[in-house]
Amino acid sequence: MNPAEKIKDWTQNAKQFYSDVRSEMKKVSWPARQEVVGTTIVVVVAVFFFGLYLGLVDYLLALGLDRVIRYFSGTGGA
Repeated sequence: MNPAEKIKDWTQNAKQFYSDVRSEMKKVSWPARQEVVGTTIVVVVAVFFFGLYLGLVDYLLALGLDRVIRYFSGTGGA
């Protein structure tokens, strides 16, 4: 296959690809704006909730580990 045929074949493949993409994009069911806003709010609230929850769990585990280390090292604590 000579270079001219390769270029011609490539351009035909590219045109077919973009034609197929346009055809498939027309079949896509896009969500309404209200649905997007609603799900975005749910995601943001969930992220903050789990962030706070995991931050609290991390703090309590660090506090407990610190007490265990102090207890066994004998450098502090009651």
